[in-house]
Amino acid sequence: MKLFKTRILISVTTLTFTLNSHAASEQKSVAVDGSSTVFPITEAVAEEFQKANPTTKVTVGISGTGGGFKKFCRGEIDIQDASRPILKEEMESCKKSGVQYFELPIAFDALTVVVSHKNTWMNLATFEDLKKIWEPAAQGKILKWNEVNAKWPATTLKLFGAGSDSGTFDYFTEAVVGKAKSSRGDYTASEDDNTLVQGVANDKNALGYIPYAYYEANQKKIKALPVKGHSANGVAPTSSTVKDGSYPLSRPLFIYVSAKALGRAEVKAFVDFYLEQAASLAEQVKYVALPKEAYTLARKHLADKKLGTVYGGEQKVGLKIEEVLKKEAAL
Repeated sequence: MKLFKTRILISVTTLTFTLNSHAASEQKSVAVDGSSTVFPITEAVAEEFQKANPTTKVTVGISGTGGGFKKFCRGEIDIQDASRPILKEEMESCKKSGVQYFELPIAFDALTVVVSHKNTWMNLATFEDLKKIWEPAAQGKILKWNEVNAKWPATTLKLFGAGSDSGTFDYFTEAVVGKAKSSRGDYTASEDDNTLVQGVANDKNALGYIPYAYYEANQKKIKALPVKGHSANGVAPTSSTVKDGSYPLSRPLFIYVSAKALGRAEVKAFVDFYLEQAASLAEQVKYVALPKEAYTLARKHLADKKLGTVYGGEQKVGLKIEEVLKKEAAL
């Protein structure tokens, strides 16, 4: 009798182990990495997707656009968040590794120049002043506010900006200095935009640049400056000025999807869900949604297997929403 009970116990234990092993094997995953700018949108999509698909785990990392592309082109992740188009050297890296991809615009951002609320002297950011502050020649020379503008105080200028692996860094330097990755190096750099927010908020002599969503969430801590471009009046970053194309530092945001990874049902389901929810969730996290036709085009590109990029591997500054739509329609 005791032997019979022991055999039943062993059988039940074996059955439980088998079921647990089967459940573990059913766990699916989607790996995303890249831009801290795109992160809030992808994180929101991932949270909603996992509620409806509890057997799929979506991990979302922040390595910066450049850091993410390194992983993406090595085949280490399924989806790449990007705050700029893929560059030529990244295209070549993906080609060498046999990584093919779909380029999907998902929203627009207003790259935002910010100062502390305690800063009472700078109420407008001109391209001329920003270049004077951020160009490589400024390193070790432009150290105080009055060295930028004689009317400003003779206090130490504290700078906060994106790290060199960030697409925000690439975009800002291209737009302001005139050459991507061309920047002074003596500033506090971080891939974590919350770190930049805190740095600016805690010092009245600080100036920085961050994605709009991080400003929107911290308006009580920091002040956004209207930006005056090369031939425009000062324009504040808002949803309206991004949509009408008047804000000079607006830019498209993307996800890049590995064609190989898209062959997995869980990745396909996640990307489909992303395109369905991107407009509403982008607005929720304070970015600017694209018109419905943009997401329809993206779905069509996936269905028609239209791989690659429409940007030629180059940084694009000053793109408007309608220009992105034209490019997508021509793919």
